Amino acid sequence: PIPLPMDDHSSFESCCVTRVCDGCTLAAQKRGMFDCAFCRTPCPDNDADVLALIRARVAKKDPVAVNFLGEKYFFGELGLQRDVQKAIKLRTEAAELGSVEALFSLGDSYELGEGVGQDKVKAADLYEKAAMQGYVLARHDLGWLEWKGNHDRA
Repeated sequence: PIPLPMDDHSSFESCCVTRVCDGCTLAAQKRGMFDCAFCRTPCPDNDADVLALIRARVAKKDPVAVNFLGEKYFFGELGLQRDVQKAIKLRTEAAELGSVEALFSLGDSYELGEGVGQDKVKAADLYEKAAMQGYVLARHDLGWLEWKGNHDRA
């Protein structure tokens, strides 16, 4: 398993929509392979190519790709204009398709009132759903929400 926080120890590969640990990438590079360490596809070298790969996966209803695109719209990355409403729509779709990370991200949005009305009860519900599926950061945030008002459960 990749240690937490995963972003510090891995990278997201847009070709196969997979998180690959830095050690695997380094091992592949030592063997002279500079393509994706997971699927062996040449890595895109610009934002337009990344978006093309992601949009192809989104068209196939890949929940990880849908959530990834939602995150890019939320933060205005990869040359996309920041569009929080579109991000919320994509995150919701990804959650319905089974993305645990999307549940967590939606929980954050509801907890902080970003793109939706602030709703701590809905945030707790989304965090709980993600935590029940093993998403550690959701369990942490759920505990933090509960600590503020429900000490026994936290």
